[in-house]
Amino acid sequence: MIHALNMMKSGHFRLRMTGMMSFLFFSLFILFFLELILGSVTIPHPEIIRILMGEGSSHESWVSIIYNFRLPKAVLGSCAGACLAVAGLLMQTLFRNPLAGPDVLGLSAGAGLGVALVVFSTGTAGASSILGNMGFFGSIGIAIAASMGSGLVLLMILAVANKIQNTMTILILGLMFGYTANSFISILMNFALAERIQAYTIWSFGSFGGVTWDQIQVPVIFAISGLIFAIFLIKHLNALLLGDQYAQSMGLDISRTRNELFIITAVLSGVVTAFCGPIGFIGISVPHLCRGLFATANHGILIPACILLGACLALAADIIASVPGSPITLPLNAITSMIGAPVVIWVICSKSRQGMEVSV
Repeated sequence: MIHALNMMKSGHFRLRMTGMMSFLFFSLFILFFLELILGSVTIPHPEIIRILMGEGSSHESWVSIIYNFRLPKAVLGSCAGACLAVAGLLMQTLFRNPLAGPDVLGLSAGAGLGVALVVFSTGTAGASSILGNMGFFGSIGIAIAASMGSGLVLLMILAVANKIQNTMTILILGLMFGYTANSFISILMNFALAERIQAYTIWSFGSFGGVTWDQIQVPVIFAISGLIFAIFLIKHLNALLLGDQYAQSMGLDISRTRNELFIITAVLSGVVTAFCGPIGFIGISVPHLCRGLFATANHGILIPACILLGACLALAADIIASVPGSPITLPLNAITSMIGAPVVIWVICSKSRQGMEVSV
């Protein structure tokens, strides 16, 4: 009887997981198509379908808008949302802290410092300008610089985490590292030309636009590589959830696993910051939304869910920020903050009601 009940529960769980994943796939498809449809220029739906099918259009400008602007933006937005969501999940598991995320722990600020060093030292007007001037190898260079800046901050946090066990203290130190990186950026701005400062400030608002097909190859390659490596570490991540002693008893090399997670997280958050600017709250909020939707802590489910939901949330935020039918464009970070901040507030309040420290 008990075995039969367990089988029924298992079957119901699989059915629920399949249904939720299918819903996220469908939502991503709809949002991706909406990203192509909506904008300051209205293009009829049948024309968009013909353009995507390679049949062209009577309006050459429409073909250019779809292929050179909206499609690259939709691809980059999907990759950015997926990368930030998975990076946030990895950090929350690594630090066992539900408030850990690329922006909260200063990784985005570290990546921004890497971008600032490249932009201000090469005499270009901004991140998009350096990519345009240097082509494919310039794209790799700025991605590596951002990843190194992000990795440096994470390395300092990990060094402190080995000595300090209190998760809230680590969180505060991460914020301090982020403030330190931002202070260096402010100092660099005092020695930069006005147009570079203006371009960097606009870049810091966050955007998925402004990239070409030549440039977008780099973030896509980095994103796919990082996400694949994260999937390979699913068993290790599940073991870490049960504590270091249990993980070691299972034969897991804790130090090596942490270093691998450190590299993956730095690459995922760094490449997104390099090409899109510091996008806030997606990395911290999406993992919690996935845990709530799927009612599981299994990374075999959470990682694919974060990839899909992160991409959906990023595209939805970009659609709202573009203000369809209007020439006005809102800062992307303002929209992601409006969506993600309530999730963080909910996490803090729920932990407070349970009388618990905000840690996993």
